[in-house]
Amino acid sequence: MNKAQLVEAIADKLGGRQQAADAVDAVLDAIVRAVVAGDRVSVTGFGSFEKVDRPARYARNPQTGERVRVKKTSVPRFRAGQGFKDLVSGSKKLPKGGEVSVKKAPKGSLSGGKVTAKAAAKKATAKKATAKKAAVKKTTAAKTTAKKVTAKKTTAKKAAPAKKATTTTTTAKKAAAKKAAPAKKATAKKTAPAKKAAAVKAPARKTTARKTTAKKTAAKKK
Repeated sequence: MNKAQLVEAIADKLGGRQQAADAVDAVLDAIVRAVVAGDRVSVTGFGSFEKVDRPARYARNPQTGERVRVKKTSVPRFRAGQGFKDLVSGSKKLPKGGEVSVKKAPKGSLSGGKVTAKAAAKKATAKKATAKKAAVKKTTAAKTTAKKVTAKKTTAKKAAPAKKATTTTTTAKKAAAKKAAPAKKATAKKTAPAKKAAAVKAPARKTTARKTTAKKTAAKKK
């Protein structure tokens, strides 16, 4: 069956040959455009059309047997549905001419565009909500870290004056020790000459003692 025969086969159901031809052209065009864009076209009970990428490979020329390198390409592929396979294999009986061999689409499935739009809107709102929550968490974490840093700085500032006070007290102690050291040296210098003077005066006592002994011996002789 070619395209013209297909149009003739469905012309009675669509109300004329022209309407049937337009319907076939519209269906095929939609399938081709979707597959070229990389989408998968799936018809329940019939099959699916999809784009398949083939990597570069080596093949043989059937006429010469020569090995030829084939470039990377993309090819369309059709996979028959299970209902189609069952009808072809004979496991299921083909319905009469008045009945449709392919399963009809369930109710509500043909309005999938609206449903998908609603689902996409819900997903977008959910993503925005999660992004807002993440932003709030980041801001709260930044605020807590900033508070901790400021608290550390204030404690450091409070501790710094105490350290300065201790250093000032130590410097005062050192200055007092320096002042006390010269005073001790001065007292030591004063006591040292006094002791020397006392040592110098000691021989005078000895001479007076000698004079008294001489007087005593003279008196005895008389």
